[in-house]
Amino acid sequence: MKYTIVNLVASGNLNATLDLYNLAITIPNIEYEPEQFPGAILKLKEPRVSMLLFKNGKVICSGASSESQISLAIFKASKLIHEIQKNVKIQKNADYTVVNLVATANLSMTLDLFKTAMALDNVEYEPEQFPGAILRINEPKLTLLLFKNGKLICAGAKKEEYLKKGLRIAAKMVRPVNKSAPKEKKVPKKTQEKKK
Repeated sequence: MKYTIVNLVASGNLNATLDLYNLAITIPNIEYEPEQFPGAILKLKEPRVSMLLFKNGKVICSGASSESQISLAIFKASKLIHEIQKNVKIQKNADYTVVNLVATANLSMTLDLFKTAMALDNVEYEPEQFPGAILRINEPKLTLLLFKNGKLICAGAKKEEYLKKGLRIAAKMVRPVNKSAPKEKKVPKKTQEKKK
């Protein structure tokens, strides 16, 4: 099953104490409001990611679509910070850990979410609260949001191999239940125009 990684969240460390107030007043793309949140937010344009910076030197990078973007983001952030705080070393080969990987995929079939929730133990479906069904997999530990059109969002993987395994498991569980689900009828364009 094809999938697209839409967000990688990773944590790293700049191995230095950061002066967040000084960084925020010196670097225009850093926001710091300590009464609302203990970290500063650095938004990079290229790669397009957001980074949370903490006083103890920890950083959390989110919004990347590949691990190379995480490395580049930590490198760029450390370079920016190094210009103001010389004790912060420029991280050429950043050490980080992926803590969450979010991806989208498509089962290429219409899903009967009510039927799926009734047939499978680990599926929750409450259409009044949310239009998708929530499928939880224990090994690897993942959460998938399933939608009627067959599209899904997978979150919680720490490695791409866990994501692939989780998608295979989900497909094996969901496809047999939905083999007889009615296909959504496509209304011909001429009919749609007449309705207007």
